[in-house]
Amino acid sequence: MSPSPFLRFGGFSRGMHSRLLFFRRKPINSWRQRRWQSSEGATARGQNVWERLWHSPWALVIAGISDFYRPAEKLSLTQNIALLATGSIWTRWCLIIKPKNVLLAAVNFFLAGVGVVQVSRILAYRRSVANSDTGVKAAAEEVVGDVKEVAHEAKDAAKDAAKKLV
Repeated sequence: MSPSPFLRFGGFSRGMHSRLLFFRRKPINSWRQRRWQSSEGATARGQNVWERLWHSPWALVIAGISDFYRPAEKLSLTQNIALLATGSIWTRWCLIIKPKNVLLAAVNFFLAGVGVVQVSRILAYRRSVANSDTGVKAAAEEVVGDVKEVAHEAKDAAKDAAKKLV
């Protein structure tokens, strides 16, 4: 049996054509197939489980809460005011729009709460530093006054001693 003249010139045999049809893209019928091929089904395919938390709005709230353990002098006032403003504006917006997005409003409410706590910590720290600076200045003025007094008394004692010698 001789090969087909169609194959000799680069054409496909019936068997080759059926093999190529096996690899064609079939329509997605089942829910599982659609879920597997969607971007949301990435966790089913082995994507990092924590990536959803990393990309969620709760990550910003968790980062703000972790800053509760940092000293107040290392916190940024402008950054925490931005957290406060963002949280309060978006909380209001999530409750105005239709349909109301209550979960996103909850995230932004906690973000505003973190901002309030951190801004109050920063302002309290700055107020205590300002008060301690005025206290230090008053103590320094008091010490300078005492030193002047002692110097004046020493000067008088030296004059008295000089008069006795003469």
